[in-house]
Amino acid sequence: MRFSKLFIPTLKEEPAEAEIISHKLLFRAGMVRKVASGVYSFLPLGFKVLKKIERIIREEMDAIGAQEILMPALQPSEIWVESGRWSEYGPEMWRVKDRNDRDFCLGPTHEELVTSLVMGEVRSYRQLPQTFYQIQMKFRDEIRPRFGLMRAREFLMKDAYSFNADLEDLERSYTDMDRAYTRIFQRCGFNFRSVEAASGLIGGKVSREFMILAESGEDTVFYCDSCDYAASADVATTRLIEPPKEAARPTIKVSTPGKKSVTEVSAFLGVPQEKLVKTLVYRFEDSIAAVLMRGGREVNESKLSAILGTTRFHLLGEGEFREVDLVPGYVGPVGLREGVRLIADDEVALLTNFVVGANEEDAHLKDVNIGVDFQVEEWGDLKLAEEGEPCPQCAGGKLLSAKSIEAGHIFQLGTRYSEAMGASFVAENGERKPYIMGCYGIGVSRMVAAAIEQYHDDAGILWPVSIAPFEIEIVPLKWDDGAIRKTAEELYEGLLAKGIEALLDDRSESPGKKFADADLIGIPVQIIIGPRSIVSGNAEIKVRSTAERSEAPIADAVDESVRILKNLFRAIAGE
Repeated sequence: MRFSKLFIPTLKEEPAEAEIISHKLLFRAGMVRKVASGVYSFLPLGFKVLKKIERIIREEMDAIGAQEILMPALQPSEIWVESGRWSEYGPEMWRVKDRNDRDFCLGPTHEELVTSLVMGEVRSYRQLPQTFYQIQMKFRDEIRPRFGLMRAREFLMKDAYSFNADLEDLERSYTDMDRAYTRIFQRCGFNFRSVEAASGLIGGKVSREFMILAESGEDTVFYCDSCDYAASADVATTRLIEPPKEAARPTIKVSTPGKKSVTEVSAFLGVPQEKLVKTLVYRFEDSIAAVLMRGGREVNESKLSAILGTTRFHLLGEGEFREVDLVPGYVGPVGLREGVRLIADDEVALLTNFVVGANEEDAHLKDVNIGVDFQVEEWGDLKLAEEGEPCPQCAGGKLLSAKSIEAGHIFQLGTRYSEAMGASFVAENGERKPYIMGCYGIGVSRMVAAAIEQYHDDAGILWPVSIAPFEIEIVPLKWDDGAIRKTAEELYEGLLAKGIEALLDDRSESPGKKFADADLIGIPVQIIIGPRSIVSGNAEIKVRSTAERSEAPIADAVDESVRILKNLFRAIAGE
């Protein structure tokens, strides 16, 4: 392609609202343009990257026998009401009415729709397993769209769904998809981790996320420095360390005037924070839950959501405590009023002689013990993991953390949707059974931004060769010079003849402008032809990602640049 024929509106200035590097560079490199908050148009160069990623995804999906379909983005409310998610999904769902006042949504995902599709067609175990996928725009009305393509309201997604006869069959489909996702992210050149994850609103009990490591990421992953344990912050846990045993002492009430926080009570009583148990009070639906945590620990609300069975809960505000007959800052489990659901983090079970609120103003209880002073009926892992804590999987390992970008998520749904929607098949024994389902998503447009977050420098983008919009760019420094133009044209034709995706900068711009644009848009290999090339008979070849420069005779420049290109592909393949 010739630069003069390609629409690449590069910019020197960064967009005012851009906060992260991918947002800045996608605009400056002329790859996207904003339509509205969280809504973007892809321009030719950005669209080529998007299509490269799509191609890799399609090849890997097809390789495991997944079949591509296309479902409508507009979905009737009835199927969402049937699954129970019409009310669960909340304000992120785009809801619309047609002229007959019927409710529809713009699909944020397609579990309901694909289930309704399959239940009318796949009736026997002989037709299973089946896996379908699509690459389609999704819609989520984010409360705060930000970071460009990272948190958009309209985004391109690959979503896939497997329908299986039993759990063993689901495990095979899930494993196939796990391996396919690993190949996709490897082929796209990402530094990533596959981690244990929470299932959230999608449902199911088993899921993994594919996290692209980047300092700008909004997510955090924890991983062991000694074994293969890795998990998202939503589910990461740690090995519990039991403190020294103590004989239980009688409980005493102590005055703590105006001391409410763990830090204040710890300092006032001269007790380590680890010997305090704080009681956090949440309102969910029409109920109240009190959550016991060791002092110094934070509640992982993703884990709490799984225990409560809802995402709609919040910590009580100062004014809400009196409404439910509780004393703010002094709530504790001893003598807690009836009707409050008491949930304790499993670390609390290891403690003896600890301090809790006394359920009265300006007072705490000291030397409290479970089983003596109160009982806990509901336990769970509710804490946020912290870097440096012991690995839960191996002896001796410590947890490390890294910022990351979620780009893929796979789920074992089980019968979450098939049972709710009455979707079943006739099993081999003649009984009707619900489909066992899995679902698998990749944020395609997010991957474009994630690649830039991971691969960039001060001058611009460093595209991995497998997803770059072009493979080699020819940069003639003086297009109006006949000898330079002729040489550049010959090199361009030579690359095209070898099947290389080449970009020829045939503009009458200054060398500085050409160099700046070439580095900004980030084509992996540059062939530079200037007056010195004509005199010496050598072309300069630059590898964009390493800034490594070499020279080759002009007659050999095509073969040499192709050799370098192949080495870049081998590096991604791990060869």
